[in-house]
Amino acid sequence: MESWEFGRTVRRWRDRVAPGTVGVPAGRRRRATGLRREELAGLAGISTDYLTRLEQGRATGPSAQVVGALAQALRLSDPERDLLYRLAGLTAPGPDVVPSRIAPSVQRLLDRLSNTPVVVYDATWTLVTANAPYDALMGETSTWHGIERNAIWRNLVGPGNRTVHTAREQADHEARLVADLRLTAARYPADRALRRLIGELADQSPRFAELWDSDAPAPLPDPSRHKVVDHPAVGRITLDCDALLVALDDLRVTVYTAEPGTEDAERLALAIVLGTQTLVE
Repeated sequence: MESWEFGRTVRRWRDRVAPGTVGVPAGRRRRATGLRREELAGLAGISTDYLTRLEQGRATGPSAQVVGALAQALRLSDPERDLLYRLAGLTAPGPDVVPSRIAPSVQRLLDRLSNTPVVVYDATWTLVTANAPYDALMGETSTWHGIERNAIWRNLVGPGNRTVHTAREQADHEARLVADLRLTAARYPADRALRRLIGELADQSPRFAELWDSDAPAPLPDPSRHKVVDHPAVGRITLDCDALLVALDDLRVTVYTAEPGTEDAERLALAIVLGTQTLVE
């Protein structure tokens, strides 16, 4: 009964979300005012087939990560989010769990940056959301699932991203990420999902295990705000990369910009146009 009610609730809330409010182009041939199933699946980082089975009550026991991603994509209020967790048979996240919710005030800020590449990670460096310009610049993120959404895994095990690093810069970047995760683990000692993540990273990456067990101090923060992104269509773009911390929600927001009137600004604009056109198609 709960699985059926969970799916029915997700479907009802999907129907009420106007595409423009979550950065999805409405298009001309749209019949319904709400989100299409594939659009919600992309925003939540799950497959359309899995979302279909959830909505139809044929899939049971969604993970806390999936429920949290759906709640975020649907822009649920706190009471609605808690209800969705209960319908999934889960306890809503409390103060002992790494938060992954974007507060409405922060979401309004992100909405104002809808033409600027922005990505948001939680305190475990797991992707919470990335907007369409970010995907156009760095590559599609909606196909990432599970541990693939974790930046530490992507840097130490997976394919990385389009940022150009020297070997030294990459090593320092990895060390900073792991050192930050160690601080996160100290703040949330009761978070079981965090413990599982640490175990998975240690099993899959000898480099992570080495850094996790190291007594060496973490490298100092990167003094340079400039990052070079190697885009497959427009070439290398030198960008200002500003990392912002939302302290109350323990989120990391990274914004990529270029100085107006420069060649890099023109390349960034072209990359966004090319990427968002591809995403709309």
